[in-house]
Amino acid sequence: MYTSQIAGLRYFPDRDKWAFVEIDRVDKWIHDSMKLVIAIRRSDRSYCGSNWLRLVLVVELQMINSAGNLTRAIVTRERQKSLVLRAWILSGLFFMALPGTLLGFSNLMAISAHHGSANLPPAWMEGHGHAQMFGWIGSFILGIGFYSQPTRERSILSLPITCFGLWTVGVALRWLANIYAWHWRTLFPVSAGLELIAVLLFLSAASRHKLPESEQGNRAKPGMELWMVSVLLGTGGLTAAVTFNFVECLRLALQGTLLSFPHALDQKYLVLMGWGFIVPVVWGFSARWLPAFLAIPKPDTPKLRLALALNLLGVLCGVSGWTGPATILLACSAIVIGLALHLAQQPQGHAKVQGIHPSFPSFIRIAYAWLVIAGCMSIWAAFADRHGGIWGASRHALTVGFAATMVFSIGPRILPHFAGVRAIFSKRLMFLSLFFLQTGCLLRVSSEPLAYEGLLSVAWKLLPISGMLELSAVLLFAVNLTLTLLLGNSVFAGDGPRQPLWRSFVHLNG
Repeated sequence: MYTSQIAGLRYFPDRDKWAFVEIDRVDKWIHDSMKLVIAIRRSDRSYCGSNWLRLVLVVELQMINSAGNLTRAIVTRERQKSLVLRAWILSGLFFMALPGTLLGFSNLMAISAHHGSANLPPAWMEGHGHAQMFGWIGSFILGIGFYSQPTRERSILSLPITCFGLWTVGVALRWLANIYAWHWRTLFPVSAGLELIAVLLFLSAASRHKLPESEQGNRAKPGMELWMVSVLLGTGGLTAAVTFNFVECLRLALQGTLLSFPHALDQKYLVLMGWGFIVPVVWGFSARWLPAFLAIPKPDTPKLRLALALNLLGVLCGVSGWTGPATILLACSAIVIGLALHLAQQPQGHAKVQGIHPSFPSFIRIAYAWLVIAGCMSIWAAFADRHGGIWGASRHALTVGFAATMVFSIGPRILPHFAGVRAIFSKRLMFLSLFFLQTGCLLRVSSEPLAYEGLLSVAWKLLPISGMLELSAVLLFAVNLTLTLLLGNSVFAGDGPRQPLWRSFVHLNG
């Protein structure tokens, strides 16, 4: 939206309308740093100037004595928040590539060689899944969450860094216990407790942020937007998942004989993590960003509410053990969300692809197609699965086809800007990672039911190929984003010579 009252605080290189928000309904995570300045009306868009590729600030700083100090304080605070976000991202990339995908590839090779998972320790499967769900996706979401929170206190680093340490150590200890069984009766509850504390601290920090009284005035408090409700539901799902994990890890440590959850309990846990945590969070951010990114209409509010209601009911049914009704509700929610987001409609303009690969809009739509496939395959699995192949394919369509594709597509679009970098390192690497991911996922989802259910023996030979393609995709994505964060040009370098981001870390406390 271009309005007569606009302000942008960050570097958005392609004139994105989403970078500008109305002053009277300000996005707090963007404009917290501007609470000491006064915005004035500017009806002429050209006031922004011709140089759109630089940091734009369409406000008039009404300061009397310390305008220079205020500007430096704002830049320092934003740089510090960006550096903390980079730490979360790099940690997530590590868990994604090594404990997550590399272990998953090793598991898949063993399964293919033995034509089944009977000889594979269940703890290894859980170690792979935990590193992917919490170590990768969880780190990304918590990092963005802390970055998005306004910072009114003097210390803007202590709590995010504390949570970062708790979360990272907790995930690493869980992986160590699952794979090596080293003091697992101690490490299981300790790791789960650290993760739970980190999430509770995050929720405590988020709960303290409210609209200032001066902005509320005598007007009625505006209601929460629906995309925020979706993200809030996903955050509730994350809280439930880490609580569930802590309780079960404590039970295993005291009474268990195996290093893994019982199968029936694990199925409920996976529903909670996948459909209760990841799906609502992605839907919320999609409703917030995709209208501007893809030049599509804003989400259909009634349909978005219906999709969230169906998803919530499906998760509750799944956790309660009502598998059949749960899968039907979740599949219906996957269909409705696509309609609510207008993904099948003709765009109203050109998609925002400057700085990223132009295939970006196509992969976003492919991701939501995978979500529908995951929902439909879960119905098939609930009524026909015998050896786990259909369930496995359904989960893979959800976690890799939907969640990973969304991260691989949206990540290069927003993470560099949030982390204070001008652009992704390589557009070609972005495309190759997405192409390999889709090819590998297609092979995996199509061949896993055929192999596990004994329908086509040659399908066992396709599973390692799918694993190699997906491993290549993950490594390309990790390398591309890591090079972006470490070697990219910082937007906080001012008007001086551009410098790599790794130099900025020495100024974290500067």
